[in-house]
Amino acid sequence: MTNYNYILNSLHDALLLQTAIINDPALIKSIEDVATICVAALRAEKRIFFAGNGGSAADAQHLATELASRFMYDRAGIAALALTTNTSLLTAISNDYGYEQIFERQLAAHARVGDIFFGITTSGNSPNILRALNYCRALGVITVGLSGNRGEIQTQCDYLIAIPSNMTPRIQEAHITIGHIICGLIEAELFPRGEKL
Repeated sequence: MTNYNYILNSLHDALLLQTAIINDPALIKSIEDVATICVAALRAEKRIFFAGNGGSAADAQHLATELASRFMYDRAGIAALALTTNTSLLTAISNDYGYEQIFERQLAAHARVGDIFFGITTSGNSPNILRALNYCRALGVITVGLSGNRGEIQTQCDYLIAIPSNMTPRIQEAHITIGHIICGLIEAELFPRGEKL
């Protein structure tokens, strides 16, 4: 396969997946529902936490940044935090308790009833994400799963946004697109354009 064909095939696969999402009313409703519960939580002065591994860790940081800093326009910051950024804490928890607890231990320190936790895992089976989701549900933290179309996560969260694919790169691309949509909806609802900060 030539480089040109590889590029075309990759774009074609991405387009097919986006089209599948567009044509799935239940999935679109899930995205809308997640944005709605985020807005309600933030209005109640709750916080949003994000976590994932590898590329999903980067997505967690990306989405938390879009909310805490800005997305489409200037406005006040939104209470969002990625649990993937403090290397001293991540290595301490991994060393002392095990890698499976790196997010659960942080949530035990910071999360409160009514907060929201986004667990991002393309496989749907990341042990540290599943532990964090189970901890949150027991605590009364609202849980949102971003995954592909498989894995244990399918039954382990309050809200699930499951991308209809088993290809990691395509799932990750869809996660960031949907994450951007959710950020845009939150921003527009909490800080309509033209409203003073």
